[in-house]
Amino acid sequence: MIYPNSYFDKVEQITIEFLRENKIKALILDVDNTLIDYYRNLSKSVIDWAKNIKEQGIKLYILSNTNHREKVEEVAKQLEIPYQNLAKKPFKSGFLKVQKQLQENKENIGVVGDQIFTDVIGGNRCKMFTILVEPITKKDFWYTAWKRPIENKIKEKYRNKQTKEKS
Repeated sequence: MIYPNSYFDKVEQITIEFLRENKIKALILDVDNTLIDYYRNLSKSVIDWAKNIKEQGIKLYILSNTNHREKVEEVAKQLEIPYQNLAKKPFKSGFLKVQKQLQENKENIGVVGDQIFTDVIGGNRCKMFTILVEPITKKDFWYTAWKRPIENKIKEKYRNKQTKEKS
């Protein structure tokens, strides 16, 4: 429940080949520290990545816990994708609402985010394919910062488990 299906340093490393290998037809994306940094900067590399992924037929949708609608809306506008804020992750309701909008089976949806306790657990609870990415920056909001040391221990165990499985 706490481990992702896959793990990358950043969203831009998620390739169309990887998505096709895993039968992913749509991605539910987190915003804070996944697509934008603490200061709301959206990099050109993320914009280019999203454009390329969409051109390959993958649907994208932003699902964020933030109550700052205008922040999520601005990112969604730049990426030209739909969004939902106030998602209440890791509860299932936001994920299932987006699944209905995407019109895809849960096993064909990837959930991408930087937090285990919201993105990974929520996606896993919905039986979706979870992809954990490293936070863009170390700077976090207070309500996220306190969880990072716990998440780092979980990530370390996950990496050790992956290394053992490859051996």
